[in-house]
Amino acid sequence: MTSPVQIRKAIIPAAGLGTRLYPATKSQPKEMLPLGRKPAIQLVAEEAVCAGLNQILIITGQKKRAIEDHFDQNNQLYAEALETGLVQRSILDEPGRANFFYTRQHGPRGLGDAVYCARDFVDAEHFVVALGDAVIARYGRVKRLLTRLIEAHLEREAAATIAVREVPRSALSSYGIVAPAGEVDSVFDLKDLVEKPAPEEAPSNLAITARYVFSPELFSYIERTGAGYGGEIQLTDAIKLMLQDGRRVVAVRLAPLEKRYDLGSFQDYALAFIEVALADESGGAELRHRLQALLEEPAPTSLLVGDQD
Repeated sequence: MTSPVQIRKAIIPAAGLGTRLYPATKSQPKEMLPLGRKPAIQLVAEEAVCAGLNQILIITGQKKRAIEDHFDQNNQLYAEALETGLVQRSILDEPGRANFFYTRQHGPRGLGDAVYCARDFVDAEHFVVALGDAVIARYGRVKRLLTRLIEAHLEREAAATIAVREVPRSALSSYGIVAPAGEVDSVFDLKDLVEKPAPEEAPSNLAITARYVFSPELFSYIERTGAGYGGEIQLTDAIKLMLQDGRRVVAVRLAPLEKRYDLGSFQDYALAFIEVALADESGGAELRHRLQALLEEPAPTSLLVGDQD
């Protein structure tokens, strides 16, 4: 039976320090690094709005004021750029499509703690969590991931619904990994989650993938969660408690035409930027041509001013 619940709120955690991308993130949020023409967090916000979520809370931290400035609707220079056609309008520029709110996580205490900062904003409603440093791209006509997550969450009356994707066995220790309760399909129930397991101990090769839907009871489980992996309050530990209490937790697999772009390391970010830029309608073809020519040249051993001799 389909639930009458409507989901309209999204939480975007964006309080991480971004130390693996220093010095690019020394004084700016990693979520503000561009993927193609747009900051990564704008692509995440657009994804949420496309799924019908119009109340968006961004969890920020130290040196994150640039995020609030970016979503400021009263930016005169941006308004002039829109009017002159210098930039393309996005779904976020449509009046009434999204309201942005902000709160701060006081210190790097983990994703569970960051989400807990949203408890007053959620106010007993079901809600979405979309990580601000991970973009889910869609190719072709596959239905958007957040829409599928919300539909599965409501249809199965779940306490939590999680996006998952296949990762190589060698990478399992870098992710939270799910244990299916039975047959794995596009949507399936879970029996357990393991945070960053050794490859030989992993229950599957399906990794939690930056998108969630929760019932508001999540917050009571976070309150019961102590420090976990890395000494932080882990969201996966709160979900494990849900499972132990017999609450239903559902997984939704990324479709073959969906891909996650990450800002977790220099290599991940560089590849993500290049791939998104190559898909740009107005400049992608020329960029591809120039990259092909560049790859035919000898690889430089040192390029930038300031490199050590």
